[in-house]
Amino acid sequence: MYDAKSLKAEEFINHEEIEETLAYADANKNNVELIDSLIEKAKLRKGLNHREASVLLACEMPDKLAEIYELAEQIKKDFYGNRIVLFAPLYLSNYCINGCVYCPYHGKNKHIARKKLTQDEVRKEVIALQDMGHKRLAIEAGEDPQNNPIEYILECIKTIYSIKHKNGAIRRVNVNIAATTVENYRKLKEAGIGTYILFQETYHKESYEKLHPTGPKHDYAYHTEAMDRAMEGGIDDVGLGVLFGLELYRYEFAGILMHAEHLEAVHGVGPHTISVPRIKHADDIDPSAFDNSISDEIFAKICALIRISVPYTGMIISTRESQQVREKVLPLGVSQISGASRTSVGGYCEPEAEDDNSEQFDVSDKRTLDEVVNWLMKLGYIPSFCTACYREGRTGDRFMSLCKSRQILNCCHPNALMTLKEYLEDYASPETKEIGMKLIEKELETIPNEKVKKIAYEHIHDIADGKRDFRF
Repeated sequence: MYDAKSLKAEEFINHEEIEETLAYADANKNNVELIDSLIEKAKLRKGLNHREASVLLACEMPDKLAEIYELAEQIKKDFYGNRIVLFAPLYLSNYCINGCVYCPYHGKNKHIARKKLTQDEVRKEVIALQDMGHKRLAIEAGEDPQNNPIEYILECIKTIYSIKHKNGAIRRVNVNIAATTVENYRKLKEAGIGTYILFQETYHKESYEKLHPTGPKHDYAYHTEAMDRAMEGGIDDVGLGVLFGLELYRYEFAGILMHAEHLEAVHGVGPHTISVPRIKHADDIDPSAFDNSISDEIFAKICALIRISVPYTGMIISTRESQQVREKVLPLGVSQISGASRTSVGGYCEPEAEDDNSEQFDVSDKRTLDEVVNWLMKLGYIPSFCTACYREGRTGDRFMSLCKSRQILNCCHPNALMTLKEYLEDYASPETKEIGMKLIEKELETIPNEKVKKIAYEHIHDIADGKRDFRF
């Protein structure tokens, strides 16, 4: 039986419920009265449940889709303003004992270059990232208890936080590693991580087990219930995601919304972020071997509907997607993107030789961080390197209460401007700096609270004089 409050994976992600939801959506995809009522409900900024959102996903009426896209853009502005948070992945190790058929790290791949960073190599990678201007990382590692035990991950986190190079510092480390125990999640929490991210890959249990034929990841329930263990271990910011292309997208869409509803029902806190990666070419992986790929149009529709269904969540688009696709979906709800990413182990210090490939997937957007920052500002966005909420204790239900009431903008907008100012002073090209200074001057005037505006002006002046790390 479907039960959002259950702690059993097959009850809170219930196959029969999803099948009934998809049938209901098909039956009502042309029900104008129902669709209009769902759009009106979404305008309340309280979200939609998986069944309601699935009706809108099935709907193909151009005028209704235009309304949905317009609403998604407005909701994004209401909750997150015109800020786009920037981050980079850092791959620590690609040793892995799983057999995931869509990932080149799978244990049977004998020709991919296997690598694991030493702590000295971690330092070099972090300095390279700091020299670009990054302040927020997402660390990644394959699942291999012998090569990548939790002690190794914790040591890497400690190393990353310890490195201060010129004006550079990594202020937030998010963690994307395999499902683990409550005890290990407690250790990650104690290490000061930001968000714990774990992609489900697919919510379809039968497909999941076929796609993960061997290794610890084969256990569907253990993987799907990981976020509950993470929250039990004290991690109150968690990030969901599916890999679109592995299973039918409507099934995955319903599944990820059900997972968000489950976290809300049980813990009172939904996902801090939702990621929407699509399968891409990588080493011995051919994405055309998976017959559930989705078009750019469907991808945009999914992004818009996640935004109106889970209005409080941060939405992440990585460099898997091209500049063109990212530009298409940025207005539809995206609030975080990666920039200048390398998906190889040790890839920031020096490019890999073709016969020494350790990449997890091909990067589509290969621009430098300065080019990405420049591009965002020309599109009217504020590139943000802010990590203030995590460092001020605004996490979990404290963040969500501020976000849902739309009060978080009072902190995030000036914080974004101050971290952008840091970037412009320390790392930007002359053209990017010129564009950025004009943007900051313009955006400061839009701060409604006069006291906050005055303090932000003062801090931005102080940053120009060499001081760093101000935050509301």
